[in-house]
Amino acid sequence: MGENPRYTHTAIAFHWLIAVALGGAVIFGFYVHGLHMSPSRIRLVNWHKWVGVTLFLLVLLRLLWRMTHRAPPLPSTMHPLVRLGANLSHIALYVLMLAIPVTGWLMSSAKGFRTVWFGLVPLPNLVGRDAQLGSQLLELHEALNWTLIAMVALHVAAALKHHFIDRDDVLVRMLPVHTER
Repeated sequence: MGENPRYTHTAIAFHWLIAVALGGAVIFGFYVHGLHMSPSRIRLVNWHKWVGVTLFLLVLLRLLWRMTHRAPPLPSTMHPLVRLGANLSHIALYVLMLAIPVTGWLMSSAKGFRTVWFGLVPLPNLVGRDAQLGSQLLELHEALNWTLIAMVALHVAAALKHHFIDRDDVLVRMLPVHTER
């Protein structure tokens, strides 16, 4: 393999599980947002909230794993500013993956809709009912999602650049299937 070790199997599993679930949640959220108010829309919004709460918990678990298991070092050939950019972009991804479900939960609370995880675990309302705050939180929730989409696109582009242009093992060491470079 290259100069750097692979991520742990657990880190790889968290990465891809969260990536797939996050992509689905974002697409599903934009779809549901465009629907007219109906009982079916309310059911779908609840499903979206369940996924959001689950993703929030998965990201917390992933962060806990990351704090107790160091990531493989970046290639020694990377310029220090590029290395800094990579680290900052990863921090931004984590902040967004936590902030988006929290703003959704806050929005739900402000709009007077309690979040009940999987219809079984009622979560406390984080703020009182306030229609104007709910609208502002909806705008923030959407803006954060668009920011996440841009950051994920940058993340994917950087991984592909490493693989096809730099020809290092940055992408390969996060793939679920072990391949030699």
